[in-house]
Amino acid sequence: MQTITLPAENPESISSALSLFKDGEIVAFPTDTVYGLGADPFQASGIIKLFEAKGRDSNKAIAILIGSIEQAALVTDHMPDMAIRLCEVFWPGGLTVIVPRKNTLPELISNTDRIGIRMPNHPVALGMLKTFGPLATTSANLSGKPDAVSAKDVYDQLNNRVPLILDGGKCHGGVPSTVIDCSGSEPVILREGPVTIEQIYKVLEMQKA
Repeated sequence: MQTITLPAENPESISSALSLFKDGEIVAFPTDTVYGLGADPFQASGIIKLFEAKGRDSNKAIAILIGSIEQAALVTDHMPDMAIRLCEVFWPGGLTVIVPRKNTLPELISNTDRIGIRMPNHPVALGMLKTFGPLATTSANLSGKPDAVSAKDVYDQLNNRVPLILDGGKCHGGVPSTVIDCSGSEPVILREGPVTIEQIYKVLEMQKA
């Protein structure tokens, strides 16, 4: 497979990416944290290609990026109140919330009844999500290797593994998102990132007040 890199700000580049998603292919693109590798979440073939490109264990769950809180209804049957509150405050941004998974999603995305969703704060990613809809996304790097914060980083690791890289320059965040499980009665922080534990609990305490 030949890997092509195109400028992310070019509308024709975006059109190429959207066409690839529709065909069950994968595309690397910039986000507000690190470069992501995306696919149509409702096409199992695309999910398989995500795992193959990264050399990732297929038992590990894949997160979903969305372009609006309203799009969450496409991938979850229920948004818990605490998840809604956190999303209202920290989206778009570096927070992934774990919520119940809609059963119409391929089991390859998650072998549990939960799914992680996030709205990125990046014009390229948001633009594609608002046009195409949710994307199954993982970091655009080989499993176990450093996260990619530039198109060159992606190319160095995934050349010949991904058909298209959208070059949007360096990602300014450079840190994977904070992950919080909101599927139970109490929130559980699974990974701290750009959004701190203190910020999360401050919002949730305000909700209880």
